[in-house]
Amino acid sequence: MKPLPIVWQRLVSAEGETCDRCNATYQELLRAVEKLTHVLRPLGIEPSLEKREIDQRAFEANPSESNRIWVAGKPMEEWLGASVGSSPCCSVCGTSECRTVEVEGTSFETIPKELFLKAALVAASQLLSVEIE
Repeated sequence: MKPLPIVWQRLVSAEGETCDRCNATYQELLRAVEKLTHVLRPLGIEPSLEKREIDQRAFEANPSESNRIWVAGKPMEEWLGASVGSSPCCSVCGTSECRTVEVEGTSFETIPKELFLKAALVAASQLLSVEIE
């Protein structure tokens, strides 16, 4: 099986907590990876999810590093033709402007599974095209 690595990184406080936005994104990501596993298996591609934590210091230096996703080594937004923005967050993040993803004029604080699926399927198609050539 060819691997399709998916990496998700988010702020985790010293108490082991993350914000609602990141928690919701994680739930969407889990649903997407489950679906991808079934869809891509017949093609010989296996998605794998790696979770990374950033601490408060790293987050304060660059809040847009939290709730960040890579698919097959590229930022998710590259696969989608999306851009990165920010909006005020909550709880663990304090008053920081946290990462958002903008696709076709719509800004997402929580990244929906459909965006993950689209990015992963585009990335998987690249894996297949390499095999065909």
